[in-house]
Parts: sequence; C-alpha cells; structure tokens
Amino acid sequence: MSKSDQDIYQLPRRILEEVSKAIIGKEEAKEVLLVALMARGHVLIEGLPGTAKTKLAAAFAVAMGGEFKRIQFTPDMMPADITGFCIYTPEGAYHFVRGPIFSNVVLADELNRTTPRTQSALLEAMGEYQVSIEGVTYPLPRPFMVIATQLGLGAEGTYPLTDGQTDRFMLRTLSQYPDRDEERQVVSGIDYLDEPPIAPVADGAQIEAIQKLAREVYVANSTTEYILDIVDALRKDPDVSSGPSPRGSITLYKCSRARALLEGRDFVIPDDVKRLAIPALVHRLRVKPEAELEGISAESIIHRALERVTVPKVEV
Repeated sequence: MSKSDQDIYQLPRRILEEVSKAIIGKEEAKEVLLVALMARGHVLIEGLPGTAKTKLAAAFAVAMGGEFKRIQFTPDMMPADITGFCIYTPEGAYHFVRGPIFSNVVLADELNRTTPRTQSALLEAMGEYQVSIEGVTYPLPRPFMVIATQLGLGAEGTYPLTDGQTDRFMLRTLSQYPDRDEERQVVSGIDYLDEPPIAPVADGAQIEAIQKLAREVYVANSTTEYILDIVDALRKDPDVSSGPSPRGSITLYKCSRARALLEGRDFVIPDDVKRLAIPALVHRLRVKPEAELEGISAESIIHRALERVTVPKVEV
C-alpha cells in the first residue's frame, strides 16, 4: 500500500480527532456524521437548545475541508435565500447570484424554524444535487453534504418536517445533555473550546476517494438478507403505522459499508448493521398513537426487532 493510500485510510480517524478538539463527548453523533460523509448522505441532528448541535456540525465541516456555509433558518426566510436568484439588467439579460447551498458542506441551522416551502427548497437540492432557477439547472459542487439541526418536536415556533422530508436524511442523531464528567470538562475548558484550533485535514478529492473506497467494501448475501429482515420486521410490527421505505434498507446497506471501513475492515459484519440501525431507521418509523400512549417509542421498536431477527454468521 502506497503512502497516499495509507493517508486516505487514516483520513476518517484524523477528522474525528480534529472534531474532538472542539467537542467533548458525543461520540455517537461524531461517528454518525463521519459515516454519512463516507456514504454520501446527509444528517439530521436533533436536540434541545444549548446542546452543541451547531458547534458539532461546524467543527465537523471545518475538519473535513471544502467550502462551508451556514444558513440560520427563520420563519421569514424565502427559498431564494437558499438557492439563489436572478438579477435582470435593463437590456433584458440576467445574472444568477448563487445562494449558500452552493457549498461542499451546508449547515442548515434550526431547519424546523422555517416554513415548509423554504424547507422544500433545501431538501430538493439534497435529493437532486442541483437547483433549477428560471428554467436553468445548476449542479451543486461535489462532495456535497447537508448537516441540519432541528429543535425537538413540539418546540415553540417550529414547523415539523414531513415524512418525505425526513426521509431525505440518511441518518439522524441526537445531541443530548452531557454527563457530569463531560460537562465538567466543558465548563473548566470553555476558554479553549470557544476558539479551538481546528483546521481542515482533508480536501474534496480526498473525501471523494474515501467515498469510493466505502462503495468497494464487501457485503455478504447473508448480511444483505439480515438488513432486509430487520426492515421487514419493522414494517410488520403491530405498533408501527408506517415502516421504513426501501430508502431505509439502502441507507443501512451503504452506511454499514462506511462503518466497516471506519473500523479498518473491507467487509461488513452484523455489528455494523446493529450499530447503525437506529440512526438509519428511527426517523423513518411512525409509531401508532395508542402505542405511544403506552410509552412505546420508535427506538424501542427497533431494539425489539434487533432482538428478534436471527443474526447471520459472518461470511468473508
């Protein structure tokens, strides 16, 4: 293996180390962001105000390199504020002014603070990797990743994302309160954490190279069937009103490959699938109202499915 190949394989860990200079704890959220990047997907971070959602996303964006833009969503924001707009001259010509969506990493801060119309403008770009203005299509730069944060469902002044919109996000993670030891480290080191020396450790070409390597990770037929069995069990669960779409199965497949590469393997094992089942599927699951009244959550249903579905033997 050449030195350049070694550098590419070590790149994901270097990104994690750089992000950890600014973020204490939140190891699961960091891994989710990195797996989504390697699998060419987008991430939704949910949590209460003040739990470092924005700081986590910004630190990750800086560490992975590329052009970074942050969009603070507000109720009065219009779609053109994201995608851009055309300026017409008196002679009848026009000039396209690109919006902040034309970046490698876009931080959509508090996405559910804005209206559904504006949310849709962002989510269309996420799905198509392009925007259309005045009948002209403009491709987005590559690599391209959206890291969106949203306040907890039911928070004042929010517009909940629809099922179709949340399905656009490859993974969802939570930004929760730190434990006491982590919070002690945050408080005592706040002067350093306010301005951490984070620097880009990658560039666009390197990110695309690691994404290509992730697509080459081997997935045994039995592991693929394991993914399908989990999704099928969720769809048939009596407490579920709407189960994951095929996009959920595809997400779990792609992200399991990325996590295997992160762990230094060129093949997927069932533990990769288990580790990512909740981030990949929880936002694609709708629990029946009567089940919610009994305290049953989407997370608990996924745990139940993982316990019931037979784990295959590893085939390499």
